[in-house]
Amino acid sequence: MGKFEYGGVTVELLGHASVRIKGDGKVIYIDPYVLDENPEKADIIFVTHEHFDHCATENIRKLVKSDTTVVATEDCLSKLADLNLKTVVPNQEFEVNGVKVETVPAYNLGKPFHTPRSNWVGYVITVNGVRIYHAGDTDFIPEMRELRDIDIALLPIGGTFTMNEEEAAKATNVIRPKVVIPMHYNYLRETRADPIKFKNLVEEGIEVEIIL
Repeated sequence: MGKFEYGGVTVELLGHASVRIKGDGKVIYIDPYVLDENPEKADIIFVTHEHFDHCATENIRKLVKSDTTVVATEDCLSKLADLNLKTVVPNQEFEVNGVKVETVPAYNLGKPFHTPRSNWVGYVITVNGVRIYHAGDTDFIPEMRELRDIDIALLPIGGTFTMNEEEAAKATNVIRPKVVIPMHYNYLRETRADPIKFKNLVEEGIEVEIIL
């Protein structure tokens, strides 16, 4: 577990694809499958899709308070229906609790785990003017070429269910964020990867932050 600070925003990689973002007076979680002990309550929780290591219902319930908004894909509805829930599909733009949000498609190419028809997502979240892209579980897909002005990108590198190091580096070099943080690796045994290998494949001019 570690953190990175940029433009008045703190990004913490808690493990796997679980991220906590703090900025503009808000505490935001994405896919809180991994939590630290006695975690801070959330203002907003984002869920990329319904798989157990992303839509972690027990952890989500640990984080909610009376005014927490949970943003999740439609297939999470049955698990989270009693919460203050906003369901999403790809290619939406909206605002929640003062935070601008864009949903980006997330799916596999040639793998059976995450299909386009599932309508699962990644998120571009703007906090304190910083645009943060959490890709969710995805391969390097054509829609990534449309992303613009990303300050921080969190991209999976673990292979099997997502991009591997080479594919994630190709995605990074197309998106060209100011900073990229590799995630979704070395937590589950099927997601072994080498972040240094990824870093060495990223083009100059893009900062790579390996958060352990």
